Amino acid sequence: MPMARVLITDQNYEDLALERALFADADVELVVAQCTSEDEVLAAGREFDAFLVQYASITGRALAQLPRLGIISRIGAGYDTIDTAACAKYGVWLANSPDYGVGEVATHALALALALIRNVVAYNRDIAGGRWHYLSSGRLRRASELTVGILGLGRIGKRMAHVSRNVFRRVVACDPYLIDGDFPAYVERASLGELFEQCDLVSLHVPLNDETRSIVNATMLSRMRPGSYLVNTARGALVDIDDLLAAVDSGILAGAALDVLPVEPVPADSRLLGHPKVILTPHAAFYSAQAESELRRKAAQNIVTWLRTGRPEYVVVAGTRRYVP
Repeated sequence: MPMARVLITDQNYEDLALERALFADADVELVVAQCTSEDEVLAAGREFDAFLVQYASITGRALAQLPRLGIISRIGAGYDTIDTAACAKYGVWLANSPDYGVGEVATHALALALALIRNVVAYNRDIAGGRWHYLSSGRLRRASELTVGILGLGRIGKRMAHVSRNVFRRVVACDPYLIDGDFPAYVERASLGELFEQCDLVSLHVPLNDETRSIVNATMLSRMRPGSYLVNTARGALVDIDDLLAAVDSGILAGAALDVLPVEPVPADSRLLGHPKVILTPHAAFYSAQAESELRRKAAQNIVTWLRTGRPEYVVVAGTRRYVP
């Protein structure tokens, strides 16, 4: 009987021992590619039952030409690079790893928020430039008198609220898809406009879709109080970078901290680089050694479980295709 075949379309890990061991134990053949375009995915993936995807984009054009493909498992929580409507159309299962790094992302967002408010990066830069004074980078505000706003109160947003509640005076959140009973008692509910108007710092924790793309733009930023802050550890395309830079330069924002960008890595000519009021981290909010291991194991296990039972653990799109030996 032929073995099931899994293609890793792309990855940037130091080794794939975890995946190799898991698939070997399940008697599954694993092939590794490094696809940088959908054409490369098509060229590499025609004879595979399953894809394990890190960053590769897959649209309906590709799925129409992959009749053997039964499941795509995303190494990550987000799935905006995969055409979900096309998956449903062609019966391809889509799975993800939605709960692997909740604590890591929330604490990274809080760390970025506090680095902005306390001018940690600016102090380090000033000292390196020969300036040693507590006022070298301006006057600081007391965090316990500020209001933090959380856009999106899912797993990570709720954890962000939890770790922030004893740091800030108020925790306010916007999530139109939750009923009041799903808001923690210490979180005040607000509309999108109210969130940006009332909060001294806004942290983004929503998925990327047609509704949220460029949700942080000139119009929304203009509603913020002068001297506010923005943190994004969710998806880069939530923020219009030109509008963000204009808000920072004008003083609407006293600073911004971005772990994710619309284009990654950051382009060499981007004004974000070296901007004195911008903190960048390299899409690292998800990371701890433990979180990475959990992420990869769950993404791979989705495929093994689908092969055995016809359904993965973490379903994004319920498909109709089954593995046929």
